[in-house]
Amino acid sequence: MDAFKRSTSPTPPAIEAAPDEAAQPVSARAAQSDPPLIEVTDVTIEGYVQDIGLRLYRRANATGLPVLLYFHGGGFVRGSLDDGDVAGRFFAERLPALVVSVGYSLAPEFPFPAAPEDAHRAALWVLTRARAFGGSTKRIVAAGHDAGGQIANVLAFIGRDRGDVRLAAQALFAPMLDPSLTRLGDERRLGSDITARECAACYRAYLPEAAQRMHPYAAPLESSRLAGLPPTLIVTAQNDVLHIEAEKYASRLIDAGVRTQVVRYPSVSHAQIASHPAALSEAARFFQCCFDASAQC
Repeated sequence: MDAFKRSTSPTPPAIEAAPDEAAQPVSARAAQSDPPLIEVTDVTIEGYVQDIGLRLYRRANATGLPVLLYFHGGGFVRGSLDDGDVAGRFFAERLPALVVSVGYSLAPEFPFPAAPEDAHRAALWVLTRARAFGGSTKRIVAAGHDAGGQIANVLAFIGRDRGDVRLAAQALFAPMLDPSLTRLGDERRLGSDITARECAACYRAYLPEAAQRMHPYAAPLESSRLAGLPPTLIVTAQNDVLHIEAEKYASRLIDAGVRTQVVRYPSVSHAQIASHPAALSEAARFFQCCFDASAQC
C-alpha cells in the first residue's frame, strides 16, 4: 500500500493491508470470517445541556474489556450513533473492547463547548458504570472521525487538564482541527469530497463567537500545550482537503514528545476513511499494541 507514514517509534508497526482485506467492505469480510456475536445496548445519560445517548458494543458475555470511546463525524452539525455503527462493531469484534459510541450534542442548537463536555461526561460515566457492561476502566482509549476526531482529541486535553480521565491512546480519522482553515488542501486538485466552504459553515455553527476559534478545546492545532497527550494515531485520506492540517498536527505532537504515528491512504475520500477496512484494521492494531503493557505503540 502506498501509504504515507511517520512515527516517533524507531520501528513502527507494519501498515500494509492484505489485498483482499483492502478491497472488500467491512461487512462482507466480517460475514466470511464468522465474527463473534456482538451485543448492542443503548443507554441514555445526562449530558452538558441535554440528555445524550450512548451505544455500547461488546462481545457476548465478555468481561474485563478495555473501553473505546467513539465519536461519529458530521462536522459538528449532523451525524448520529448510526454513523458510528460500522466502526463500533469492527472494534468490538477485532480488539475486543467495550465500545461506547457517544451521541454528543450538535450545533447550531448546542454550540461549543457542548460536544466536548458531553464527551467528558461520557468518559466519567465509563469510569463509574463500564464494569456493569463488561468494561475495565484500567484501559480507556478514544477514536473519532471528522468532527468526532477533534472531539476525541479534545477529550484527551480535558482529561489531562482536569486530571480525572486518563486516555491510554487515541486514533483520529481525518480530524477537523483548525477553525482558521488556513491549512486546507486544494479541493479541486485533490478531488476532495468536502470543500472549504462546507468546513467554514460547520465551524460558524459550532463556534459562533470569534474568540472561541482560538480556544485549545476548539482549535487543537493552535494549542501550545500538547505535551502529556496519549499515544496518537492519525489517519488521513489523500482525497481530502483536511489531510494537510491533520499531518501538520501529527508533526506538532511529535515535536511535543507525544508518541505519534500518521498514515495517509491514497485514493480514499474524507467520508470513506471512516469505514475504510485497512484504516480500521490499522487502528485496531494500534490500540491492541497500546493495550499490551509490554509493547510500545
